[in-house]
Amino acid sequence: QVQLVESGGGSVQAGGSLRLSCTLSGSIYSINDMRWYRQAPGMQRELVASITSGGSTHYVDSVKGRFTISRDNAKNTVYLQMNSLNPEVTAVYYCPADVSTTYYDPGSLVPWGKGTLVTVSS
Repeated sequence: QVQLVESGGGSVQAGGSLRLSCTLSGSIYSINDMRWYRQAPGMQRELVASITSGGSTHYVDSVKGRFTISRDNAKNTVYLQMNSLNPEVTAVYYCPADVSTTYYDPGSLVPWGKGTLVTVSS
């Protein structure tokens, strides 16, 4: 069974930075796409950024130029560097991942973690 744990959230003032981490553990053959989602209070969950196994990245328009997603395959970890933070990014951040447990496994989504809370004050 594969599990993931998000960390790195906290409370910062506007203009500050945070680096989120998400580490997967368990029976992992390969990690395919990795993503960061966020859910603000009273809002639907939103895709923030994604990164493929080859390193191709995608960002929602509102974070382009401020957020950077990266991955360390040796550590089974994906990061989200968040700079120039503003109160609008306050949310719980999640990192669902698509994982193959064997060579023949095309991959499946790991159960979502508990997320990590990011709070930005003005």
